[in-house]
Amino acid sequence: MNAFIVACLAIVVIAVGSVVVLDRYQQSSERAFASQSGVRI
Repeated sequence: MNAFIVACLAIVVIAVGSVVVLDRYQQSSERAFASQSGVRI
């Protein structure tokens, strides 16, 4: 039972860490798909 609780806490910590990292690298679609030359694709 103790190992199950530790595993659940580890999953929560990994999930929260993933959200923080992915949120830092996420870009808005206007910036991500912007063209430097101004040509519409």
